[in-house]
Amino acid sequence: QVQLVESGGGLVQAGGSLRLSCAASGRTFNIDVMGWFRQAPGKERDFVAGISSSGVRTNYADSVKGGFIIYRDNAKKAVYLQMNSPKPEHTAIYYCASRMRPIVVSSKSGYDYWGQGTQVSVPS
Repeated sequence: QVQLVESGGGLVQAGGSLRLSCAASGRTFNIDVMGWFRQAPGKERDFVAGISSSGVRTNYADSVKGGFIIYRDNAKKAVYLQMNSPKPEHTAIYYCASRMRPIVVSSKSGYDYWGQGTQVSVPS
């Protein structure tokens, strides 16, 4: 079992910055692929970014490339999403997820454990 707890959400102005954190507990963290997803009201839960167990490989949704950065600290069992210059369309609940297989994937069905989410609001 893996428990994931997100934090760091809130209100951020467009063009500002915000860092989301996800703390993991339970089974060994440093072998899991980690991902961030988001879900806006009335919409599907979409992939934002993913990172390999070592942190060497990352993958981003096209909508956040060049602005958001995913990274991890295996010693702290944490993964982060640095949101730079967010836009109003990035308003959503952001979820952290873990995957027990080595390849970073963008499909939510490929992840095994999920956090409860943290709300990010970017007013227009």
